[in-house]
Parts: sequence; structure tokens; C-alpha cells
Amino acid sequence: MSGDQILQLFAYLLPAVVTGAVAFYFFRLHTRNEDGRRRFLLHKDSQKETLPVRLQAYERMALFLERIALNSLVVRVAPTGKSKSDYENLLIKQIETEFEHNLSQQIYMSDSCWNIIKTAKNATIQIIRSAGMSETDSPDKLREDILNQTMEKESPSSAALAFVKKEVTELWD
Repeated sequence: MSGDQILQLFAYLLPAVVTGAVAFYFFRLHTRNEDGRRRFLLHKDSQKETLPVRLQAYERMALFLERIALNSLVVRVAPTGKSKSDYENLLIKQIETEFEHNLSQQIYMSDSCWNIIKTAKNATIQIIRSAGMSETDSPDKLREDILNQTMEKESPSSAALAFVKKEVTELWD
């Protein structure tokens, strides 16, 4: 093979290689684009099914936070006996039972939201316990102490509820 023949062979091969490379590039680009489109459509379809479930989880946790708000909890749960510690335990048991009933909702929420809800629950229990350490001896006085503490500052459940509402609005963005 002479230099002319090699040059001629190269002249025929170069356009074929360039055309093949451009075709490969466009084929790969098209494949990636189709992959992204399929992924988007799957995500869109799954959103139609999961969004209502997620919203229901947020609704249930909002209801939980409303139910453990100290002012509504103390009004809803009346003392059953004359013992202050029995009433304190009854209030805490109500919160724990309500929380355990809604434990499965955490899989539909962000970790930060779930942690804030747990923190609100624990802070509410702490307020009840600190009110139970007071000098009062009757459940009715304990109720008054708890209500007085909630009048002075924002309840933990209302702060957590504000965070839940903010996170729900982010679902639409």
C-alpha cells in the first residue's frame, strides 16, 4: 500500500468515523433524555398516589398537636380522683397513647418535622411534670398551674404545628 492509497482510505474513513461519532452522541443524548422523561412521568404518577397519603399524615399529626396542646388537653381530660399524681400520670398517658397511635405517620414526613413533633410531645410532658412538682395537692390546682404556664408562653405544640404547616406548604412549591 502506497501513501496515496492510505491517504485515500483515510479520506473515505474520516467522514464515516465523524458521522458515527455524531450519531453515537445524539443517540446517547436521546437515550438520556428519554430516561429522564420516563423518570419524571413515574415520579408524577407516584405523586398522584402518595400526595394524598402524605397530606393525611400531616393532618393526623396536626390533630395530634392540637390534642396535646395543654389548654385543650387539660379541658378535655378531667381528673378521675383526688390524687394530683394520678391526674399528672393520666395526662401523660393520654399524650403517649395519642403519640403511639400516630407513630406510623413518620414515614410520610421529613426527619426534621418528625423530630420537632417528638420534641413538642416531650416538652409538653415536661411542662406537666414540672407543674406536678409544685406545692399544689389537688388535681384541680394542678390544672390551674398547667393553664397558667401555658398563658405565660407559647405552647410547644403550637410551635410544632407552625412547622408542620410550613412543611405542607412546601409540598406545593
